[in-house]
Amino acid sequence: MQNYKDTLLSQYANSPTIFSLIESFNDAIDPSVDLNNFYDFVWNVDTAQGFGLDIWGKIVNISRLLTVDATVQYLGYKEALAAAPQASDPAPLEQAPFFNGTQVTNTVSLTDDAYRQLIMVKALANITNCTAPNLNKLLQFLFADRGLAFVPDTGNMTIRYVFTFDLTDVERAIVLKSGALPRPAGVLAQAMTFDAQNTFGFNEAGFTQAGLGSQPFGSGTLFNSSGLQNAN
Repeated sequence: MQNYKDTLLSQYANSPTIFSLIESFNDAIDPSVDLNNFYDFVWNVDTAQGFGLDIWGKIVNISRLLTVDATVQYLGYKEALAAAPQASDPAPLEQAPFFNGTQVTNTVSLTDDAYRQLIMVKALANITNCTAPNLNKLLQFLFADRGLAFVPDTGNMTIRYVFTFDLTDVERAIVLKSGALPRPAGVLAQAMTFDAQNTFGFNEAGFTQAGLGSQPFGSGTLFNSSGLQNAN
């Protein structure tokens, strides 16, 4: 309530008891506090938490549940190493736990921060016209602090989301399995991740101009085709 003192009858205007009762009651039901909390926890997607993000998920039509293929290292011996180093290669004592059995499911409930990122991807997908400039703006917004990411038209009804940095397990699941990544109708979207600074390439690729560099013969490795995957 605002200016509640002006609503008192004149015979009670100087009653400290009534003033105290009304003032304490007003503090207890002050709607401005609830409005501020509603804005912070529900309305503002940047600060929303818990049920507030669940509401945003329903608005943009994306679930908090997501299938994530986590890369986990377990204790193992040198004989188990793959021919080429992989993130899932076994680790020695005191660096990885024992294998405790196959997970029943890889479907997880995303944390608020991960779910917020997925919501933003879906929200942008809902309003984009899927032109290359706008898809690139989407990536620049979502991965502004991560590194270079862009979308070229690769022809033959395909586009490619290119990331020059490693995606987290959640980010990879958002890109490959969430179905939220925008693409034009009838076009295949692919995701490509690679370490430009340690990959063999030529100056014509343009990564030197982008400040990423590329490695010459005898210094960089060839791009592994496993870095290119189709996105749902």
